[in-house]
Parts: sequence; structure tokens; C-alpha cells
Amino acid sequence: MEQIIKMITEKTGISNEQAETAVNVVTDFLKEKLPAGMGGQLDGLLKGDTSSLGNMADGIKDSLGGMFGK
Repeated sequence: MEQIIKMITEKTGISNEQAETAVNVVTDFLKEKLPAGMGGQLDGLLKGDTSSLGNMADGIKDSLGGMFGK
């Protein structure tokens, strides 16, 4: 998450606190929209743990398929 915050502060010129707030707002929004159980995987990803990327991608793919009747 620190990498994202740093990138936001560098590209926008906002303070570190403001960037952290923005990241938290977006993260909370995504957790609400992701399928059940994926929020923890998102937290892990933001902490730099990429081991769950495959599971997360599969879960999103399955959810999208369900939304579109596939």
C-alpha cells in the first residue's frame, strides 16, 4: 500500500495523509464490490503479498461470468 500512496503523492502533489485516505476509500469501496472472501485477498495484495492473485482473478472471473450468464 505504501507504493500506491507514494505514487499518488508524487503524481498529484497531495499530502501523504490525503493519499492514504484516498487509498483507504478506494480499498473499502472495492471490498464492498468484490465477491465474499476476496476482501482479505485484496488486503494481502496491498501489503505486497501476490500469492493470492490467481485465486482473486479466478473469483472475479467466476463472478463476472455469473453476472453475464456464463
